[in-house]
Amino acid sequence: MQANGLVHKYPDNVDTDVIIPARYLNTPDAKELAAHCMEDIDPDFVKKVQPGDIMVGGANFGCGSSREHAPLAIKTAGVSCVIAATFARIFYRNAINIGLPILECPAASEAIQAGDKVHVDFDTGVITDETTGQTFQAQPFPPFIQEIIKAGGLMNSIKQ
Repeated sequence: MQANGLVHKYPDNVDTDVIIPARYLNTPDAKELAAHCMEDIDPDFVKKVQPGDIMVGGANFGCGSSREHAPLAIKTAGVSCVIAATFARIFYRNAINIGLPILECPAASEAIQAGDKVHVDFDTGVITDETTGQTFQAQPFPPFIQEIIKAGGLMNSIKQ
């Protein structure tokens, strides 16, 4: 599995209330959630994001309430993966459960800038900032988790 895209960068402690504000949690429609993704921290995010783009966050990305809507909104908005220094544990698990690839890599999180073009190889964990030529090593997912992500999430992988 691989991802290629432009970077949208965010600071430390981006919580689930920022990723998808609570006022939109009553909708079960993933497209409606995606339409409001990041609007309280980056009002133009949904206008800027293109399919395949990559989010880069600081430490503790996805902290706050246990909100499955947060990774779903990010994925449905077209983001191919999220790279962060660290993730909140519940966000990490929710991302895997819905098939959103995420990688922890503090060095990449610090060095990669908004607008950079990035390539991610999920099999090896290598992150390449094609804008600067820098490479970073993240811990790749074990094959069984890669299969869950490829299937589009845990429930889809069980059905196969």
